[in-house]
Amino acid sequence: MQIGNFFEITNDDMFLFGGPCVLESSEINDEIASKLSVACKELGVKYVFKASFDKANRSSINSCRGPGIKEGLKELKRISDKFGVPTVTDIHESYQAEMSANYVDILQIPAFLARQTDLLIAAAKTGKPVNVKKPQFMSGEDMKNVVNKLKESGAENIMLTERGTMFGYNNLVVDYRNLLDMASFGFPLIMDATHSTQKPGGEGNKSGGDPQYAPYLAKCAAICNVKGFFFEVHPKPKNALSDASTMMGLDEFVKFLPTLKKTVELASTFK
Repeated sequence: MQIGNFFEITNDDMFLFGGPCVLESSEINDEIASKLSVACKELGVKYVFKASFDKANRSSINSCRGPGIKEGLKELKRISDKFGVPTVTDIHESYQAEMSANYVDILQIPAFLARQTDLLIAAAKTGKPVNVKKPQFMSGEDMKNVVNKLKESGAENIMLTERGTMFGYNNLVVDYRNLLDMASFGFPLIMDATHSTQKPGGEGNKSGGDPQYAPYLAKCAAICNVKGFFFEVHPKPKNALSDASTMMGLDEFVKFLPTLKKTVELASTFK
């Protein structure tokens, strides 16, 4: 599938969705976009800047939600223009689809909302590529119904993302059979390595997590011939405005990226 005027995403080339969970200051956004775009260019990895203009699913009503749709979309367009990279952002309500499509290159459906028919239809009608995160309560096979809703609404460019499955309360595990099942649909797959380490609601009024496992989850996905990866990163993870408990450090991730690229290349020889 063609991503704006930037590049094509297929099941053959590695690509990365990377950025902060929610849009932060322009200085922090620029630092992340700059380092990731340079690192990816050096390795030949296709890079998409990821950040949300609104986090509508925070655990607490007092948690930071972001700059909002108007200012957030302007910031995403500024980042795209400045660094020459495509962007992806979450949409939570149907009316946000058309507006967001005027500013970003990929629309993302959050996991909790993947069954919301009107949201999927609105995203499909924009003609933009749509990335859907598999809900923590659904199997990979069940995602065929999500895919059918999008296709019947006119979507041609679809991506599917694994982000863990509920394992009791306040815990996620990754069942790699879900990736293999979703691969049968023929669309590019993405492994959301950082969110898959999350402990939903594990810290009372916010989610906890074990980000030290994220690199291993990503490498395991690569062995399953997954080429797309989703990482939330921050220069100072503990200071992140959202998902501080699952963030990877920006410099730490940049050092890890060549290892992930080598794993993807090695896995390709197993076919």
